[in-house]
Amino acid sequence: MLPSFTWDASPIAFEIPRGPLLLVVGGIALVMLISGLAKRQGDVALFGLMMGAILAVASRFLPDPIGIRWYSLLFVGVFLGGYALLNWQIRRGGGPEEAAGDFIVYGVLGVLVGARLGHVIFYDLDKAIADPFWVFQIWTGGLASHGAVVGLIVAMWLFTKRRGIPFLEGADRFAFSAALGATLVRMGNFLNSEIVGREVPDQSWGVRFPRYDVNALEAPLRYPTQLFEVALGLIVMAGLFLADRWLGKEKRPRGALISVFFVLYFLGRFTVEFFKEFQTGLDETSPLTMGQYLSIPAFLLGVIGLVWTLKRKEPAGWPHDDEDDLEDEDDEDDLEDEDEDDEDEEAPRGKLYDPDVEEELKAAKRGARADDD
Repeated sequence: MLPSFTWDASPIAFEIPRGPLLLVVGGIALVMLISGLAKRQGDVALFGLMMGAILAVASRFLPDPIGIRWYSLLFVGVFLGGYALLNWQIRRGGGPEEAAGDFIVYGVLGVLVGARLGHVIFYDLDKAIADPFWVFQIWTGGLASHGAVVGLIVAMWLFTKRRGIPFLEGADRFAFSAALGATLVRMGNFLNSEIVGREVPDQSWGVRFPRYDVNALEAPLRYPTQLFEVALGLIVMAGLFLADRWLGKEKRPRGALISVFFVLYFLGRFTVEFFKEFQTGLDETSPLTMGQYLSIPAFLLGVIGLVWTLKRKEPAGWPHDDEDDLEDEDDEDDLEDEDEDDEDEEAPRGKLYDPDVEEELKAAKRGARADDD
């Protein structure tokens, strides 16, 4: 007998006054802007500037007090946990300590912009056209995971291009973070009573979501597809660890991990969509959901990428792009070569070498030069 229960908890974890929150976030944005300009870190300065601009626009629509959702707190966990996993991968590959922190600037913007635009374009375009300012009201909900993936791809491309790092190298290092993000975001969807599953045909098990089925006399039992995708995220995470180990960790071919992620995650996502409620204008006569249509090319991309990387076998490894260190190493090599040349010039020749005779010859040469002068 499968279990059934009702989920009717508030999605709001706690409330805080709008004024203090705006001051804190605005202060962080200002510090990042000033720090980035002072240290000539353009990425940090740009992020601070954009954060301030977004805050200025959002402040017009934010309620007072502001309800902090469990979903938002889990999103913080996505960025913190994602940073830790990315830093572990980059450091293990020989990358610099600050690289993971630098990518967070790109990653945050990529996720928020990509996920929001993905939802607007594929799931709620009519609402966006009717109320363009709603697009900026991210706190009201509406983030698409496929859009987040696209946003992260663009963010990783910009990050690696700016630093001269191969794109697949950066994408591989980020695969674990992506799996963690997919897991925590779906847990947030469950706590928010959103992205629910279809009704269980025989109503013998499942989860009731009264906050979703607000007009029903009794909320029907639905498939807990959010929890299905939480399990999917954990399976993908385990698959990445196993693939990383089987392929030799740092001896693995470049591009393998991100390909494994695409294969496992989007295959699982395609399967879960059979139990998920329709979220777009597509009706029940459509053979597939929008999520499935979007998952097919991503899955195929993963399969092609995996075959290509295993055949090509380009070794993984974070490039050392510190030109100053390379120049210092070249200078040291040059000095060593000069010392070796000097030693070769002064080195004794022959087995009957006598240091006293050598000194007498040198003194004779110096005397001859003095006479010539």
